Amino acid sequence: MDSITIALAQLNPTVGDIAGNLEKLRAARQTAADKGADLIMSTELFISGYQPEDLVMKPAFLAACEKVVEALAKDTTDGGPGVIVGFPRQGEAGRHNSVAVLDGGEIIAIRDKVDLPNYGEFDEKRVFVPGEMPGPVNFRGVRIGIPICEDIWGELGVCETLAESGAELLLSPNGSPYYRGKVDVRHQVALRQVIETGLPLVYLNTLGGQDELVYDGGSFGFNADRSLAFQMPQFAEEIMLSKWRRGADGWIIETGEMAALPIGEASDYHACVLGFADYVNKNGFKSVVLGLSGGIDSALCAAIAVDALGAERVHCVMLPYRYTSEDSLKDAADCAKALGCRYDIVPIEEPVTGFMSALADMFEGTEEGITEENLQSRTRGTILMAISNKFGAMVVTTGNKSEMSVGYATLYGDMNGGFNPIKDLYKMQVYGVSAWRNGARPDGMLGPERDVIPQNIIDKKPSAELRPNQTDQDSLPPYPALDDILECLVEKEMSVEAIVARGHDVETVHRIEHLLYIAEYKRRQSAPGVKITKKNFGRDRRYPITNRFRDR
Repeated sequence: MDSITIALAQLNPTVGDIAGNLEKLRAARQTAADKGADLIMSTELFISGYQPEDLVMKPAFLAACEKVVEALAKDTTDGGPGVIVGFPRQGEAGRHNSVAVLDGGEIIAIRDKVDLPNYGEFDEKRVFVPGEMPGPVNFRGVRIGIPICEDIWGELGVCETLAESGAELLLSPNGSPYYRGKVDVRHQVALRQVIETGLPLVYLNTLGGQDELVYDGGSFGFNADRSLAFQMPQFAEEIMLSKWRRGADGWIIETGEMAALPIGEASDYHACVLGFADYVNKNGFKSVVLGLSGGIDSALCAAIAVDALGAERVHCVMLPYRYTSEDSLKDAADCAKALGCRYDIVPIEEPVTGFMSALADMFEGTEEGITEENLQSRTRGTILMAISNKFGAMVVTTGNKSEMSVGYATLYGDMNGGFNPIKDLYKMQVYGVSAWRNGARPDGMLGPERDVIPQNIIDKKPSAELRPNQTDQDSLPPYPALDDILECLVEKEMSVEAIVARGHDVETVHRIEHLLYIAEYKRRQSAPGVKITKKNFGRDRRYPITNRFRDR
């Protein structure tokens, strides 16, 4: 065989929807057949969806996955493309993260993942056992090595073993989640294996939001000479044909699509939209509701929601109190109008007064303070949850990573909600992403073009408006300084001494460190949200709630 056409299925599966994922792959195989492909490749654990977590501990789940792989194998009696399909299975030694190669009505080979990741968002060693070092699969006369995700990222030498045992090319199914700049990291990982093995390599990444993780696609292929043969888009499904020919020195991928990829704020925004859309749609919510305060966080969340779902599925509610400024009322109304979504005003004066009256005897002789401020927030949260219950709309919570880091949020108040699209964006990133969205509407988005967030929202000083003339900087350092300190503490795990050496005041750093630690109990009760940075609050950072350590 001197040429082969391999269809690459960069698709969006749903965890647990075994039948739906099977039908999605069957449809992709038919498309590949119509285009003359010899083989179609799917992504890591495609049949189960990725990551299935403890679902794979259920024997019934594994049996269902294995059953549909057998059914898919029977499809290949039609003489059409063979299939490389990812699925979990029960082996003699335990559960495996596997791929099956299907052709001629049979499962002609199974390969198991060798290197199981156990860091950050991954804990596969908890649910899978490693496979043995694999050899290549002979598919219609072509010896294909199939290293699964971490098998090319890790240091166990899986690709080298495949090359030494006769593999002519490497096809790697992946489940690699997004963070800013991840495409370049993947390219470097793949190039290292190309250099070490002298073989061409295809990196096929899965797509879609799964709880807090976003898989951004962005699949690609490198030839043995280290040249980029093709680049598939991020954040979009695609079935791409890669055409190969056998040269004097081995297999060569013909130059194909070179998709332009979003960078910086653009890629972050795409990730927020995809993660939000899939969370809402895959969990069956018909619509969403959020409190639109006139501030930048809720405005950006509203824009993301409209771009993800369409304006007709987004309900914005202004919940004013005596401290809500005229500017905020106007800004919220202008934002909802620009986005084209439903907008209602529900004043909270009466319910807040009712709470205060009920507590008057108990609170007699005490001074007003944070308790009364938080009652405003909790009243708003209660009203939004009532709207959610009545109309079946998921509440969107809108706190940024800076606020969640230091606990500048109210439990059972503004933290109420089912999902937070900006949970992993620091405040200054919120400003950057908002400014970017005002200047462009990405392809595939459902919202209006440009200027969806009024400029006054971006320009004005941020405020919770829970007391007269309040600004965030009454309680927190300026956001550029705060975000730098937080990034040093959270993402980089730097010492206080090292952070102070960057030019920050030592008492301020100690205070922020203390706030970060004592807010852990709040974060444990916060809604899930899209992972954007290398280290989000959740899987990536597992700190105890009860913790007396301070870096003194």
